[in-house]
Amino acid sequence: MQYLRSLVFYLCMIASAAILGPFSFLLLPASFNVRYRFLTMWAQMNLWCLEKLCGLRYEVEGRENIPQQNGIIFCKHQSAWETLALQQIFPPQTWLLKRELLWIPFFGWGLAMLGSIGIDRKSGTEALSKLVDQGRDRLRRGLWLVIFPEGTRIAPGVQAKFHKGGSILAVKSGYPVVPVAHNAGEYWARRSIVKQPGVIKVVIGQPIDTQGRKASEVNRLAEEWMHDTMRRITGENYQQQMLAPPVKQAAVGEANRP
Repeated sequence: MQYLRSLVFYLCMIASAAILGPFSFLLLPASFNVRYRFLTMWAQMNLWCLEKLCGLRYEVEGRENIPQQNGIIFCKHQSAWETLALQQIFPPQTWLLKRELLWIPFFGWGLAMLGSIGIDRKSGTEALSKLVDQGRDRLRRGLWLVIFPEGTRIAPGVQAKFHKGGSILAVKSGYPVVPVAHNAGEYWARRSIVKQPGVIKVVIGQPIDTQGRKASEVNRLAEEWMHDTMRRITGENYQQQMLAPPVKQAAVGEANRP
């Protein structure tokens, strides 16, 4: 039964993207705020369907830690769920992601319309330079910037070393880093259709001030917080294991395909 419910949920995701996608092009001349409100309806609709069809909802701890000033979100990456939920938890935002995602019909085009920063994961220094330049631009425009510093989806119970790109941007721009931990991967597993019922725990940490700090220190503080928080919300399932980032992605963390 849960498999069938999950399959219906995926059909709803595809159908809603096909319906909203063509209308989004009519909003190209509109302001960013208008485009954002319209396009993020897709995330809102699918989170509602996820709860009603699959019995999967979420609760947030630490909303009071979201500062008035925009900043850089360092989020745990376990599934596609967080790419939807962050849009409902934080103010208007854009994302760092691999550029291939921008080529996906409707889904990728919507990401492009919202100012996402698409990078070539193999370009190294060029990707880092693009992140810093375009990241500063998005932050100055008042947007939050979502970065998955582990660089790829990591299985529940494991933590990977953070890439340095996000912390370099944070130090160079002076904007704070807000760490976010969650256990969505326990319910929305990678490469699995079935979505398990339950309550995803999301924890928002206190902002990390980047003024006068080195990128390595910002990463260390964020990693330590993530490690301690993930151990708390996953309990005995958490492993004392730190995976090194892949060599080709050593500079810049990014979002992956849902």
